[in-house]
Amino acid sequence: MGCFFALMLMACEELEENPDFITRDNFFSTAEQMELGVNAIYDGIGRGRDGWNHFYNRFVFECRVGYQVGWEKGPSDFQNGSVTSTDVYIATYWRISYENINRANALIEKADELQEAGIPNQGLLERVKAEAMFLRAFYYFNLIRYFDDVPYTDRMTVNDEDLPSNQDGKRNVLDLIERDLTFAADVLPGIYSADNLGRATKWAAMALQVKAYLLDEKWVDAKNTAETIMEEGGFTLFEDFAHNFDVAHENSGERIFEAQVSASAGISENHNHHSHFVPADLPNSIGGQGWHWLNGTQAFRMKYDPDDKRIPGTFISEYPSNRVGMNDEGEYPIVKWSGNTSYNLSRFGGLVSAGADPNDPETLVYSNAWTSKWVQIGIANPSLTEKNIVYLRYADVLLGHSEAANESGTGDPYFGINEVRNRAGLPLLSNLDQSQLRDAIVEERVLEFAFEQETYAELKRKSTYGGEQDYLGDYIQEFIDTYDVDRQLSPEDYVLPIPLNEILGNPNVEQHLDY
Repeated sequence: MGCFFALMLMACEELEENPDFITRDNFFSTAEQMELGVNAIYDGIGRGRDGWNHFYNRFVFECRVGYQVGWEKGPSDFQNGSVTSTDVYIATYWRISYENINRANALIEKADELQEAGIPNQGLLERVKAEAMFLRAFYYFNLIRYFDDVPYTDRMTVNDEDLPSNQDGKRNVLDLIERDLTFAADVLPGIYSADNLGRATKWAAMALQVKAYLLDEKWVDAKNTAETIMEEGGFTLFEDFAHNFDVAHENSGERIFEAQVSASAGISENHNHHSHFVPADLPNSIGGQGWHWLNGTQAFRMKYDPDDKRIPGTFISEYPSNRVGMNDEGEYPIVKWSGNTSYNLSRFGGLVSAGADPNDPETLVYSNAWTSKWVQIGIANPSLTEKNIVYLRYADVLLGHSEAANESGTGDPYFGINEVRNRAGLPLLSNLDQSQLRDAIVEERVLEFAFEQETYAELKRKSTYGGEQDYLGDYIQEFIDTYDVDRQLSPEDYVLPIPLNEILGNPNVEQHLDY
């Protein structure tokens, strides 16, 4: 676990404070200094350090399902089921999460001291404390989704005597999340001024609470919390699904919580999501870099109804390719996606054929399901991305409400899912039994949140290995069968291993029995 509390600048163009390094003996004596401290806790959800951040590692975890794949060792290990406790992405995700939980714990403790001391600007201090509690809940929630029983502590870790246990870790964390988010929702504002965009709002706290209640199977609490957001939050779905991911609509509309990313704000403010999803043969002059890392499979792309309006906001349907040379006009030819051309899992298995005629559109086709959600075609180089990382959207609240209503047998279970389907231009649902509607909600989540690093965690949440309800197993098995993957479905697919370094360094932590 991270055992220090370092002050770092948040990767955020809106939060412009630039704190000097100050020793702990004389720091955090005012509410304003505490505000700088909470900025550091936001850091891991955006830029992070050395190219690593909370979102980046989830790129790799998502490959476990098989709808998103990659040729590099990290993604390949996950899609092939070869995951061990020494995996570098798991270790780094764990480190980032606990570093920031530790920062949050330290800041919350200090806020309590300063509140008792009665320092000036108690309102700001209370808000900063609520932000830290939201962020602690955020990091913890995204740990238990993958690792189940994790080490739990709500105090700053200072030395070996403070090392926590993971016994009943998931239960303890869920209880903490409920307390933290209840406090945060009561304190945080519903909206911020322009110079504070990117901070967690009360709606972010409540939206995360809906997800935590679903994970805890507290169906009525999830339904009621979602209804409060739906009735009082003033949110509506964008008419154009793609607005969830473009630069023009950042921090607006249905986007409830997002990490701030901006290369133009400074060289250290960029993010690597574009680099890993960009088409392999996109010219470097418009954002390519001569390689790629992640893409959707052809089979997954074909799960979408051809009339689904989410397709342009989810997938790249055409782009200029440098793979076949210039056409007669001296330009890179445009290649277009096709479900009728060959595809395999190799690095170049879904690209346009290297022997295609640059002047013949019939041959300029590809089958990789490149996602458009995190890619900016047209930027001068991959480091200049401006796209924020969206973590919570109103669609998540709507689908959560439908699930909670369906599972509890209360309320209208069709409203939320039909709002999402209506925006997608799909037929509305009705007259399904509970099991059929459950299946429909799960599938709608997959299609709505593809490539947002939500699918593995959500399918895992709704699945039991070898049980009647095994959405995750069905997806993995379909991937194995479709692409003849040398892999067997196993209990290990349903939880990530606790990093070996944690097991070796903390005698109070036990590894999952499946590992």
